Amino acid sequence: MKIKTPMTWISLFTAAVLSTIAANAETRVIMLGTGTPVPNAERAGSGVAVIHNGEAYLFDLGHGTVQRAIQAWKTMDAPELNPIKIKNVFLTHLHSDHTLDYPELAATYWWRRDKQLHAYGPTGLQSMTNGYYDMQKMDISLRLNGNTPIRDADMYKVDVTEISKDGVIFNDNDVTVEAFTVSHGDIEPAYGDIEPAYGYRITTPNKTIVISGDTTYNKNLIKNAKNADILIHEVISHEGWSALDKNWQNYHQLSHTLTTDLAKIANQTKPGLLVLTHVLHYGAPIETAYTEVVSHYDGKVALANDLDEY
Repeated sequence: MKIKTPMTWISLFTAAVLSTIAANAETRVIMLGTGTPVPNAERAGSGVAVIHNGEAYLFDLGHGTVQRAIQAWKTMDAPELNPIKIKNVFLTHLHSDHTLDYPELAATYWWRRDKQLHAYGPTGLQSMTNGYYDMQKMDISLRLNGNTPIRDADMYKVDVTEISKDGVIFNDNDVTVEAFTVSHGDIEPAYGDIEPAYGYRITTPNKTIVISGDTTYNKNLIKNAKNADILIHEVISHEGWSALDKNWQNYHQLSHTLTTDLAKIANQTKPGLLVLTHVLHYGAPIETAYTEVVSHYDGKVALANDLDEY
């Protein structure tokens, strides 16, 4: 039998201590953007930050979310949200209100990065990334060929993973991310005018978070969201929706989740906390989304604002 040396025991002990620290690390969820495509001075586009064990994981990057990340870094003791420290981004789908700050994050201070940005998302993400390179071609050239002290000439590039099927797409640092297909634009099982669109289930040693992305009532989401600690879900105010003309009602009903349907989802999945975001409320007060959900669901519900933390 091979006898372990004192150094081996020390290494094993150190690994065990580090594993314990990681398992006990706090998991923070910060809403970087709770808005929609409708311009709103108080709400950035869609974006959620999950922070665990010294790393931030961003889910969607709508307009203004990078500035919200900087605000959280500076005012909420979240140094992981310093843009050059962010290493992993996950996009639910490629609509503009979920992606406009993707090139913003990639371009922000890239010459100060120590690690390359990694992006995960649907088919088309590489093409979008190539578009960012084209858009910033002059800036990148000026910095690379000028006197800017560049640490690594490849740091402006993004390492892209296009998701090919449902399942685990990331597993590191005691954080597991699973992607699952949702329906954003059509009736199941034909997955919509934006195909594919994904939701995400994020698991750490002490918290499970599910992010719906944009979706209608969806059985695949229900399966993946059961017993989550936090379910972050988009929603439409039924009052606001009912005042729209029939064409817009049909469009939104096939792309998003009415409050009555979200209550059904919540009653089936039983999350520890249901967070309402990306609230389409049209002419009705935004609070109607909350009151309509809680009238059919008696669990814990929060109407999210930018920089709320859970």
